[in-house]
Amino acid sequence: MGQFGEDLRRERESRGIALETITDSTKISGRHLSALEREQFEQLPGGVFNKGIVRGYARVVGLDEEAWVERYISAYQQSGQLKEDDAEWIHFAENVVKARKTDAERPDLRLRWAGVFLLLILIAGLGWFVYHYVREKVAVHGSPTQEAPIRASSRLSTPRLPASGVQNSIVPSRS
Repeated sequence: MGQFGEDLRRERESRGIALETITDSTKISGRHLSALEREQFEQLPGGVFNKGIVRGYARVVGLDEEAWVERYISAYQQSGQLKEDDAEWIHFAENVVKARKTDAERPDLRLRWAGVFLLLILIAGLGWFVYHYVREKVAVHGSPTQEAPIRASSRLSTPRLPASGVQNSIVPSRS
């Protein structure tokens, strides 16, 4: 057994945590956890799953997850049990981490949010101006909705009947 597995087992036992407790908490197979402690990496599922197993183990035991994942990768690479797929995956994951930009390296993102905020203020100001402009015009010229019913009622008045009570009716002639 190598140093990584021994240290991992020692940390777990010093805290009085059984492998079954880690299995119950993380739903990781006890077979995989014991293979991790014995550094029998070929028995692990491989790829990103191995890092997940180490993270879960470290979380339950109360260890720094990132530090133990790095120690696992180092131990796995030095063990001579490294599979080609895993080597490619580890190389890919390391490059992804290196390529990530921190918030300090992305000032354009802060500038973009400042622009969005400024645009919202501009739209709100324009809306306020239009509202008060229309309100003032309506107050000065009177409400156009008050005049419309008066005009309509004067045009739609019904004709009055003659006082004699005789109605003029047009009867179509039959020819």
